[in-house]
Amino acid sequence: MGSQFKVEKPLEEVRFVAATGMVGVGIDEPKLMKSLETKPHFIACDAGTTDAGPFALGSGRAAFPRAAIKSDMAAMLRAGNAAGIPVLVGSVGTAGADVHVDWMVDIVREILAEQGWVKRVAVLKSQQDPAYLKSLYRAGRIEALNPAPAIDEDIFDRSSRVVGMMGVEPLQAALAEGADIVIAGRCSDPALFAAFPIMHGLPEGLSWHAGKVAECGPLACETSGKGIILGMVRQDEMVIDVIGDGLRCTPLSVAAHSLYESSDPYLHTECSGILDLSHATFEQASETGVRVRGSGFRDKPFTVKLEGAEQVGYQSIMIGGVRDPYILRQLDEWLDTITAHVHHSVARVLGDAVKREDYRIVFHLYGKNAVMGALETDSATPHEVGIVTEVTASTQDLATQIVKLCRQPLLHAPIPEWKGAITGFACLHNPAEIERGPVWRFNLNHVVRPDDWRDMFRLDIQDMGESK
Repeated sequence: MGSQFKVEKPLEEVRFVAATGMVGVGIDEPKLMKSLETKPHFIACDAGTTDAGPFALGSGRAAFPRAAIKSDMAAMLRAGNAAGIPVLVGSVGTAGADVHVDWMVDIVREILAEQGWVKRVAVLKSQQDPAYLKSLYRAGRIEALNPAPAIDEDIFDRSSRVVGMMGVEPLQAALAEGADIVIAGRCSDPALFAAFPIMHGLPEGLSWHAGKVAECGPLACETSGKGIILGMVRQDEMVIDVIGDGLRCTPLSVAAHSLYESSDPYLHTECSGILDLSHATFEQASETGVRVRGSGFRDKPFTVKLEGAEQVGYQSIMIGGVRDPYILRQLDEWLDTITAHVHHSVARVLGDAVKREDYRIVFHLYGKNAVMGALETDSATPHEVGIVTEVTASTQDLATQIVKLCRQPLLHAPIPEWKGAITGFACLHNPAEIERGPVWRFNLNHVVRPDDWRDMFRLDIQDMGESK
């Protein structure tokens, strides 16, 4: 599709600041203000992730406390105001649904009121209308990525929310309107940094690559720490540098971060094309900075990635541990016996109204394959194991009743080596059960082919704040 917002007179160089790896983790404001000495054209920061799981999209809540988000936003807005440059944040509220965008707008409005500023604010929303998605599904314009669950059109009604991941086009539309602040829903992380240089005539490959490296902040350095990433894009190169005590970027660290969260070492797909690193070269440009050349960009049909979350039930859990060496030698068989006992108890106590498909019992064994599961290669018997008993059911009350039915057999289930009554399980809490509330799962890993990006993303420009 290409950029529709290129300016008439291209810039020879675009400089930017990545304030931190994610809004909410903390910003070193003195170093952020020092970064303004490079005369950047904009400040940007990602504010979301699917790493936190589907709860944010499903519930409409954020993974970070409001106070942490406000603190970081205020620091960026102070820097943007001091330099007279735009501030862009994307995937706000962790998942970037409309409720998260509205939440961030309230935070920004509060900051502006406290500072006595009036700013031009662009609000970009990315949540999708189920009826629109169903029409595209019927037209054969939704395609599965790999891996992806099988879907039908009912999935869009079952989903709590579905968002589309925007590329540079909506961001460029916002910048073209003279926005001082861009608050974007679900957004490609590198797009936040690629939008400005591309619309000012700089190469797409280098612009996207600069965003790919910069969006996680100091994770692009060879050691971790608090710092500010500086980016520069020119016609034939891009440079990534850092301001931070003991931090530096190296060819290895920048090349390594170019592979981060990529299924292919050379190709990274975005809405409007594919970042191609097949011919990219990396060299030390300064003590802390790295120069990159040769990053390319391939055209492809315009597509938008969809992310959806649907509620799968309610959960209650119980946390405890086992240290008995005889139980640990036969832990899987012991838990199988307990599971069968609980199924029998559910049928006896709760009756025919509760079917096996109405609930699920899972034991997470910390200290025994909890992280790697069946892929674990070290099968040595541990000296203790933490057990998280997790029950997912159709209602919260049912999940809690069943997890309570798990406690007694976990405490006293016998093994052949012991005679008489034993207690082999220690509960961490009292009462033992903990209600987690509703739980969600991601249910889409698909792309959609819209007629135009405007069909999926909505831009609203507001003059926000009040001068003192």
